[in-house]
Amino acid sequence: MAARGETNPSWREVLGNWIESPWPRNFIVALILINAVILGLQTSPEARAVAGDWMIWINRVIVAVFVLEVGGKLLAWGPRFFRDGWNVFDFLIVAISLVPDSAGLSVLRALRILRVLRLLSTVKHLRVVTESLLKAIPGIGWIGLLLLIVFYVFGVMGTELFAEDFPRQFGHVGASMYSLFQIMTLEGWSEDIARPVMEVYPFAWVYFIVFILMSSFTVLNLFIGIIVNSMQELHWTEEEAKQAERDEKAHRERERMMHLIEELHSKVDRLERRQ
Repeated sequence: MAARGETNPSWREVLGNWIESPWPRNFIVALILINAVILGLQTSPEARAVAGDWMIWINRVIVAVFVLEVGGKLLAWGPRFFRDGWNVFDFLIVAISLVPDSAGLSVLRALRILRVLRLLSTVKHLRVVTESLLKAIPGIGWIGLLLLIVFYVFGVMGTELFAEDFPRQFGHVGASMYSLFQIMTLEGWSEDIARPVMEVYPFAWVYFIVFILMSSFTVLNLFIGIIVNSMQELHWTEEEAKQAERDEKAHRERERMMHLIEELHSKVDRLERRQ
């Protein structure tokens, strides 16, 4: 029997709580992983020859379970379902899974692998990392603008300095910026670009070293710093929300206890008056 002031949860609340409970969520994660393996095996002619029909049916069953999961969430939460961006993401992924992969829509067969991305919304830690990256986008945009300015300045300088003898690498600002991108990745930049240029321009090492220090070691570390800071902020926000929820539960429990104590005192008073 429910305590005074409390109501039994509706079937929608029961359904929503069950879908979000650990067992169904872990089951969905397992299906996502199985589905990913099957989609990979379907790219192999040998695997299709051995178990092609089985993989098709297993894939259909998994998609049906995904549809039931999303349908259950829609029943449980109604219009509130679409207020959560992750729910919208899951809805779109499942909707794509239902589109027939006929010859006219063969490109959609490649989109089936997007079901694997449901791990981002289902696994909590992946969701935290993804939300941190999304939250860091504004800061990353400004760092990207700074990096573009650095590329442009050094691209124009490289074109003015080396275009005459190295037109392929520095013939115009676009070619120079492409070469600088290779230098920033530190992939073959010394043998392919820097050393040939230094044979003609001995002091070109100053140009390359300064650019590497500014791009690879400074600007890219700013990217990492912004992402790490965003993850920390999101972590503290979640911790504050959890603490607020615990405080609210403790407050409700105290109020309930006070109410019970008042009822007990009232009953004691009535018994004393009868005596």
